[in-house]
Amino acid sequence: MARDLALLIPEIAVLLTAVGALIAEMLRKPRISLAVAVMGLLVATGLTLRMIGTDTTVFGGSFRIDELSVWAKLILLPATLLAMLLARVDVGGTAREGTVYSLLCFATLGALALAGAGDMMFLVLGTLLTGLATFALVAYPDTDPATEAAMKFFVFASVTGAIMIFGLSYWFGAAGSTLLTDLPDMDAIPMAVILGFVAVVVGLGYKASLVPFHFWAPDAYEGGPLSIAAYLSVVPKVGALFALTQVVRDLPAGSSWTVVIAGLAVLSMTYGYLAALVQDNVIRLLAYSSIAQSGYFLLGIVAVGASELALPSIILFAAAYAAMNLGAFAVAAATGRNLSDFGGLGRSRPLMGIAMVVFLLSLVGIPPLAGFVGKFLLFAAAIDVQFTWLAVVAIINSVLSLAVYLRIVVPMYRQGETATVATLEIWLGIVVLITLATTLILGLAAQFLYV
Repeated sequence: MARDLALLIPEIAVLLTAVGALIAEMLRKPRISLAVAVMGLLVATGLTLRMIGTDTTVFGGSFRIDELSVWAKLILLPATLLAMLLARVDVGGTAREGTVYSLLCFATLGALALAGAGDMMFLVLGTLLTGLATFALVAYPDTDPATEAAMKFFVFASVTGAIMIFGLSYWFGAAGSTLLTDLPDMDAIPMAVILGFVAVVVGLGYKASLVPFHFWAPDAYEGGPLSIAAYLSVVPKVGALFALTQVVRDLPAGSSWTVVIAGLAVLSMTYGYLAALVQDNVIRLLAYSSIAQSGYFLLGIVAVGASELALPSIILFAAAYAAMNLGAFAVAAATGRNLSDFGGLGRSRPLMGIAMVVFLLSLVGIPPLAGFVGKFLLFAAAIDVQFTWLAVVAIINSVLSLAVYLRIVVPMYRQGETATVATLEIWLGIVVLITLATTLILGLAAQFLYV
């Protein structure tokens, strides 16, 4: 028991941080709540560093301390911290400010539970914990659009979650256990494998906003606070995709799950970018962009268990995606929600314009930025397992994405347009600088190591 608890110290630290931030809010001390949340996340990140290279399980194999779960903490905890700084701009001075910081920590704890899931019950627990917290976060503004978005989010989550639990009952019945490591015992019952896997894809696919489980995402991103949209686009998504990776590692050999994943990848990438092409609202554009980016993760997942590049490609792209997507949302928070708000931004705010160009080009996959290295490894992993056609489709969609992101870049530098220059919040500036540095350094350093 002591050993298991010692290995779960980072998760315990996040839990205590969430409770501490909530207590500070109950005492009507929102600044103390923010301080507790920031310090707690930093401490949890520091405690995780010593676990790099660990590969074990706790509590009878129900939770994994491995490459995926350790790097999930090193990516998602700093990402939550940056989203919290963005939230300070959105909710600072409001009546329930501290509650937001606490809910962000609880939601992140759920994402970490998903990323390290070694048991079916952790898939359910992680999905519920992230869902309950994020429903409230989306509805926080108490406006009609936010309430409508939260209700759509809740209803969709309820249906997909119920489907996942129903499907997991097939796995439990066939394997006689809820541990994922017992899934190979189902090789004689292929129908149970297929039904359970489809149900899990539905439950995790909604969290990752994969097509066709994405319908909640654009409305939730647009209706809720912008900082919450940034958070939803990274932390729950990466947690769900890492959970899906944990699941497919233990599926019986010979099952046709790779075809399902490849099909979802094509649908998500293509539909996401095509829908983004017609958006005039930057937040909805970035929402559809995040749907397309989810499809790229699946190129690595389809190679899990058959290519050594699979896990490194998923982890590296997750780190790159977190930096460039949070950075893009931070610039949008400082500029505006509509494409017209970006007119002349490159001349009125040169540094902010350059940062946005870097983030968007990284999302496309232009070298030497982090997004390029992540996509390069994902393409290599897919090709390594004879899914060359899928890599070709992904490359074609990367070209299509350039047209999407140029819809933001071109007005920024178009002659005759000037953006309204307002005072830049210090928190926004900090987030933009950190994510910009990460996008550049991660791209250059990773290319030195891998390319």
